[in-house]
Amino acid sequence: MFAMFEDAGKFLAGRVMSEAESSAQVELESGKRVKVKAAHVMLKFDKPAPAEFLRQAQEISQTIELDMAWEFAPDDEFGFADLARDYFSAQASAAQQAGALLRLQDSPHYFRRAGKGRFKKASAEVVQQALLAIEKKKQITAQIAAWAQELASGVCPAPIREQLFKILFKPDKNGPEYKAVVDASRATQTAPLDLLQKAGAIDSPYQFHWKRFLFDNFPKGTGFPALAAPAIQDELPLAPVQAYSIDDSQTTEIDDALSLQGLGTGTVTLGIHIAAPALALQAGDAVDNVARQRLSTVYMPGYKITMLPDAVVQTYTLQAGRDCPAVSLYVVFDEATLEIKSRETRLERVPIAANLRHDQLDAVVTHERLENPEPGEALEHEKGLLPIPNLLKQLSFLYRLARHLKAGREVVRGKPENFNRPDYNFKLVGNDGNEPTGTEQVLISTRQRGAPLDLIVAEAMILANSSWGDWLHAHGVPGIYRSQASLAPGVKVRMGTKAQPHAGIGVSSYAWSTSPLRRYTDLVNQWQIIAVARNGKTAPLVAPFKPKDAQLFAIISSFDAAYSAYNGYQGGMERFWTLQYVQQNGISELTATVFKEGLVRADDLPLVLPVLGAQDLPRGAHVRVKLGAIDLISLDVTGTVIERLDVQVSEAMDEEGDDELVAGPIAIAVDMSAPVGENDAPADTATVDNPAP
Repeated sequence: MFAMFEDAGKFLAGRVMSEAESSAQVELESGKRVKVKAAHVMLKFDKPAPAEFLRQAQEISQTIELDMAWEFAPDDEFGFADLARDYFSAQASAAQQAGALLRLQDSPHYFRRAGKGRFKKASAEVVQQALLAIEKKKQITAQIAAWAQELASGVCPAPIREQLFKILFKPDKNGPEYKAVVDASRATQTAPLDLLQKAGAIDSPYQFHWKRFLFDNFPKGTGFPALAAPAIQDELPLAPVQAYSIDDSQTTEIDDALSLQGLGTGTVTLGIHIAAPALALQAGDAVDNVARQRLSTVYMPGYKITMLPDAVVQTYTLQAGRDCPAVSLYVVFDEATLEIKSRETRLERVPIAANLRHDQLDAVVTHERLENPEPGEALEHEKGLLPIPNLLKQLSFLYRLARHLKAGREVVRGKPENFNRPDYNFKLVGNDGNEPTGTEQVLISTRQRGAPLDLIVAEAMILANSSWGDWLHAHGVPGIYRSQASLAPGVKVRMGTKAQPHAGIGVSSYAWSTSPLRRYTDLVNQWQIIAVARNGKTAPLVAPFKPKDAQLFAIISSFDAAYSAYNGYQGGMERFWTLQYVQQNGISELTATVFKEGLVRADDLPLVLPVLGAQDLPRGAHVRVKLGAIDLISLDVTGTVIERLDVQVSEAMDEEGDDELVAGPIAIAVDMSAPVGENDAPADTATVDNPAP
């Protein structure tokens, strides 16, 4: 005797070897013996053999028309044998009964299970819905196949083009568009990105990078809601100074300005004046909600996405010719020794006499000129005289002060800061600040880090950020700090709410506070600074953010993620435009310096690339590299070493007998992993708080 039984949702058949009241021993065709509960035995039969029986049952099941079976089935619960007798005949064979069981089991949209071998037919509405779903699934399957075929033939269907970035970077693996790409990729043995590129899904490399960035970070677009800048209600005193900012010509968010009083008196007062949107904005208001969502201005060559709407920025920016509300730090120095005598924070209106520009003055305000300024000498550039009396004399003192402050920090750091690599400025010809198309002509220029104006601004901002960080800590008011435990390899800069030393800069604490129009952390810290300026020792009771405030930790977490993403995109776009520059200028070879096994930095461009032939060269080796193909989608370029320059120069000198001249390695480049943003120092080095965008 044979038996058909259910095991883990499958139907098997075998020879009954022994049988008890509650179970049976059944031998399968493979020879394996299994113990089967009596309740799991569906049918017993004498012939044919089990394998043939199951084959016949499967064939019979496919002849059963589901609509007719559903009509024949009783409304109440029934067994599979009952349906077989109703559908076939009262003498339905064991194979027909087994066929009915298989058909019922495989048709849950018509019949739902009600127990072992028991079923109940679904309602007419459920059947109709199920049939529609089945038909829809068939259509989707057919659509997937059609799309996959189009992709394989080099054509991208519109629905797939519209979901390009979702498919590549945040796929819904059950979506038909994604499945079509996977099927086509397998069929053509082509990587999905290459497949889509060949099918024309990517309009241009620039648009690919731009739209991917928006997809990840600005899915609702970069536009602002209608927002009005709240007015500052405070009656602020007018500061008795003539302040000036130092930025690049493209800078519109002017956060900081400087002033100097008392030159020649023995006691000099440096004023560091920061735009004060926090005097008007409140945590949780409409403008703050926008700023907290964006967290920072996003910079890229030729364009930027601001943290705040332009109308709001222009309300609080330190525009020349206006008396601008500001949070000012006044630091009093001994003019001869440069010893700090006192520090004071004031909320006031500051007359902004001029907005000075790096690109107009860097060639004029040089180290040599500031070292020995002529008495009464006026400072001018191509646009004429600057409207500040004794400006050159002031800048000369500020340059001396900046070098003194830098030297003091280097003592704390334990080693000097070296500015041996330039910053690179990108200009897109004809762009005029509009969203680039990706086809603009690229101009790349350099500005040496540590130039006098850079150093003046950088040291002033470090002084303000460290002074206010210490001040908040002294009053028990939390802020958002950046700290670094040591300069040991692998010790990273971290953000937190407690004042801790920053070894990389060489200060006891460092709280970003000088760019409240473009960094949300600075706006938060400005709220805290204003609370201390107004309330002194009672500030912890009234400051917007209290100690251990969960909101501060949430802001730090969000800012860290956003700032990393924005800087990563800026670095990627700088690399994109550098590769565009290489293509536009037909550069096939360049000189470079080995800085890591197999990697070199170009001498005159912000470009790092892997090269063949550099694996065994020492760090600092100077080479000529032949460039390979450029991929503007992956931003990849490779090269091959074709000449070792430093060795050949040395050999040539030896042959001439000139033992005094030794060719040293060149190491000038930009680290693409630490992109520079407008008004932000790369990483947390004491460089410049106002480089070009």
